Amino acid sequence: MPINILMPALSPTMEKGNLAKWLKKEGDTVKSGDVIAEIETDKATMEVEAVDEGILAKIVVPEGTADVPVNELIALIAGEGEDPKSVTTPSAGGAAPAPALKAEAAPAPAAAAASQPQANAIPGDASAHMSYARVDQAPAGPAQAAKPNGAGQVQAGGNRVFASPLAKRIAREAGIDIASVQGSGPHGRIVEKDVRAALQGGGRKPAAAPAPAAAPAPAAKPAAPQLASSMGADQVKAMFEAGSYEEVPLDGMRKTIAKRLVESKQTVPHFYLSLDCELDALMALREQINAAAGKDKDGKPAYKLSVNDFVIKALAIALQRVPAANAVWAEDRILKMKHSDVGVAVAIEGGLFTPVVRKAEQKTLTAISAEVKDMAGRARTRRLKPEEYQGGSTAVSNLGMFGIKNFQAVINPPQGTILAVGAGESRVVVKNGAPAVIQAMTVTLSCDHRVVDGALGAELLAAFKQLIESPMGMLV
Repeated sequence: MPINILMPALSPTMEKGNLAKWLKKEGDTVKSGDVIAEIETDKATMEVEAVDEGILAKIVVPEGTADVPVNELIALIAGEGEDPKSVTTPSAGGAAPAPALKAEAAPAPAAAAASQPQANAIPGDASAHMSYARVDQAPAGPAQAAKPNGAGQVQAGGNRVFASPLAKRIAREAGIDIASVQGSGPHGRIVEKDVRAALQGGGRKPAAAPAPAAAPAPAAKPAAPQLASSMGADQVKAMFEAGSYEEVPLDGMRKTIAKRLVESKQTVPHFYLSLDCELDALMALREQINAAAGKDKDGKPAYKLSVNDFVIKALAIALQRVPAANAVWAEDRILKMKHSDVGVAVAIEGGLFTPVVRKAEQKTLTAISAEVKDMAGRARTRRLKPEEYQGGSTAVSNLGMFGIKNFQAVINPPQGTILAVGAGESRVVVKNGAPAVIQAMTVTLSCDHRVVDGALGAELLAAFKQLIESPMGMLV
């Protein structure tokens, strides 16, 4: 019997991927651990290793195919003693055959997620972050292979509705019976957009007593003008003269950024705290440390610290001094992190990465500087591993190099905060009753009010300011 090769889930939130390239061809011998294909996710290109041995008998999904669902059959390996030429693609259109559900089916995703000992996960470890991310994802394996019932929801044991926690919460707040919503996620799973469609009257399942067959009525036009972001593409294009624009198709990264940040602003109650930090002592210390750097084999300085390196370190230590702010929202609980895992926003062509510096409070400034440079370089070539840019309790977004004085950053869930850093500049202030010129920058902390209240956010910013203005404290 041939062995199925399925589209792998390369990150906890991955639902689809692009099969960029096959590194093996039909008839090649495959051994466990061989790299057989390259898969493009929304933010990275990753290699896929074989876990079985045999002859690659049939490539079902050709390279270059976009949006291949997770767990879809992509190739077949001939089993031991089997003739590769006799292997044929299943007649079900390429999908992997789903095993029949037994009465003692595996627990449903929501129940399984609730039973996981999340409180015992070690914050800062990749598995802990992946455990959190999987709360909103149907698990792989036989349990996920359950087929949707006729109404569009996946059921196990008779009456359990498979829906994401976010979809359930939105339905509950809107007074919608989640069981009446048509699911469009993997294997009929109900996701956020399905509930929002139901709110607009277009996503509910048919009533138990169906009406006489008739063509579906067109959706009612809104009484008030919609925002451009909620219009369809044709509606937006109709507002502009033909030929006055160029259409740029969305890639996976831009789609993901749009989806996650719209979700963030709609579901995360943001509030913002700003203050000014004096930089004179920090700039003097930075110059002294950089001047003491030795030379590498190429004759270049062994390191060169940036202001952003100090910002990351200061925020990491501040989170240890105010541990209640080092937390993330997990729907029915708050996860307080033991270590300061700080994300760093890195702009790349067409999008944004936020690689995470793990246990930043324990690392030296030079170690943080080297790690950020390495991850930023690999981010620009989309070679970061998912565990390198997922998780973290906070992040730093620095636009000071572009001359931006201050701004408000959008929180990247499930993180609880994000620090927006403006440009350092000379300012005239009053010191000891007389005007004085200092170097200063404005920082703004965006807070998830479900996790960090106003006073707690202010306490965190005060600890950060003290470290920036007395930077020797970061060296001891």
